[in-house]
Amino acid sequence: MLKSFKTEINPTAEQKVKINKTIGTCRYVYNFYLDYNKSLHDKGEKFMTGKSFSVWLNNEYIPNNPDKAWIKEVYSKAVKKSIEDGCTAFTRFFKHQSAFPNFKKKGKSDVKMYFVKNNPKDCQCERHRINIPTLGWVRLKEKGYIPTTKDGWKIKSGTISVKADRYYVSVLVELPDVKIINNSNDGIGIDLGLKALAIVSNGKTYKNINKSARLRKLEKQLRREQRCLSRKYENLKKGESTQKSNIQKQKLKVQKLHLRINNIRTDYINKTIAEIVKAKPSYITIEDLNVSGMMKNRHLSKAVASQKFYEFRTKLKAKCDDNGIELRVVDRWYPSSKICHCCGAIKKDLKLSDRIYRCACGYVGDRDFNASLNLRDAVTYEVA
Repeated sequence: MLKSFKTEINPTAEQKVKINKTIGTCRYVYNFYLDYNKSLHDKGEKFMTGKSFSVWLNNEYIPNNPDKAWIKEVYSKAVKKSIEDGCTAFTRFFKHQSAFPNFKKKGKSDVKMYFVKNNPKDCQCERHRINIPTLGWVRLKEKGYIPTTKDGWKIKSGTISVKADRYYVSVLVELPDVKIINNSNDGIGIDLGLKALAIVSNGKTYKNINKSARLRKLEKQLRREQRCLSRKYENLKKGESTQKSNIQKQKLKVQKLHLRINNIRTDYINKTIAEIVKAKPSYITIEDLNVSGMMKNRHLSKAVASQKFYEFRTKLKAKCDDNGIELRVVDRWYPSSKICHCCGAIKKDLKLSDRIYRCACGYVGDRDFNASLNLRDAVTYEVA
């Protein structure tokens, strides 16, 4: 069984230079691969795969262009992985699964340094440090989180990413399969929404964290820092005396606030899922939400994005797999809000503004709680 672990690291100044140089080279090679295939398409020539491009780059292009020799100064596996990512992006585009690949921009795109275990000495992990190829031993800020190699765990591969001047390592660890005892408790249904993050059929309601005073204060602070950054850019365009170093400092302030807000939301989702799974239900039923369609509503797009429905479903799936819980997904057209869970009648004229469900059979209750009960009792579903 493979499981991923992500934690913050504390590299030295020399290691930071190597990480930034590797990430910058990966970004350049990725953009070069996209641009090269685009030029081949304009000429009417055949598309070049990632493997062919890697051979051409190392055997023909770099030897004939000595000024590009710095590409070989970084970890070769990371560069090769960036080319493979570009090939995967093109493959998804050809299969009409995504749009045309975008070029990655410095400071905006999330480019990572990939590493893989090549020999027994690579990717060793101790309680307080991890051995990464070309970097050596790097200290971990969270000690004891990643399973150590002394206990028999094997690290297959990993990536290093940078966010708001903070460095993170994510590793893929091979863990032994654990026999999970089937849970005999009743199943539950979860109705996700904007007013509250999750309404569970067992009676628990998890509030919308974005309405908390803590997050509102941080978002207000973020707006101020963003306005300050915007003014500095405007002054620079007008030719006024604004140093670029001050812009970078202000930009880092904005990034740190974004990261802090995102971490608070992610932490709340993790704790919510952990509490739901801790009850050990036999199954959990959720609805297949059309998040991309909800994002098109300009009045609700910000609220939908901040709720992180996709991340909630992904992490719930992983947690259910670890605990032997069946995750059921009901079709998005299933009228969970319009069905009365007592008599089964469908109220077709139910409006979005009707927060209290009133049925002719006499049932009166919260609309979202009624939906969670219907999801729990749903007969047609797919197992995620």
